Order: sequence, then structure tokens, then C-alpha cells
Amino acid sequence: QVQLVESGGGLVQPGGSLRLSCAASGITSRLYAMGWYRQAPGKQRELGAIVTSGGATSYADSVKGRFTISRDNAKNMVYLQMNTLKPEDTAVYYCYLGLGGVPYWGQGTQVTVSS
Repeated sequence: QVQLVESGGGLVQPGGSLRLSCAASGITSRLYAMGWYRQAPGKQRELGAIVTSGGATSYADSVKGRFTISRDNAKNMVYLQMNTLKPEDTAVYYCYLGLGGVPYWGQGTQVTVSS
């Protein structure tokens, strides 16, 4: 079955940077989207960024210009480079993979932006 494992979260000061990574396994097709959602305490999970199998990207307005999503199809990995982090970026970040209309989720990694 599809499994997603995230890494790279942590504590960073405002204005700092972090890079999240997600490794996917158990995939039998190349036609899948990957992305990052996030959920702050007391809020609903929201899309951060997504990249299609063809490489098209989409970002939430709140992260445009600061976050960059990329993927390595050979390694079945997706990355999220987060720059100029703000306290409001504090959340659990979940790796997402969409395959054949079915969503798959990682276990989540905590990102805390605080001085």
C-alpha cells in the first residue's frame, strides 16, 4: 500500500527557513499529484502547495512567494522549501499524494515558528 513519510520539521525563528521532505513508497503509477497541507491548532486542514505529475504547481495565497514545492519522480519524493517563515505558518504539515482519485496522507510533521 501507499506510504508517505515526512521529515524536516522543527522550531525556527521568524524569518527563518525550513525544508520538508516526503518519501512515497508502494506506488504503482506515475500519474499522481503530491503536495503539502497544513493544520494549525483549532483550524481546518488547508492546502499549502501541490504539484501535479506533469510538474504544474499551485500555492495557497498565504505562502506564495515564500514557499516552493518540488518533486523528484525518480525517487518518489516531494519537497517544500519554506522561506521567510512567519508565526502564522506554525502548524502540523502533512504530505499528500493523490492517486486514482484516492488521497493518501503522511503522519504529519510539526513546524513551529517562534522567537
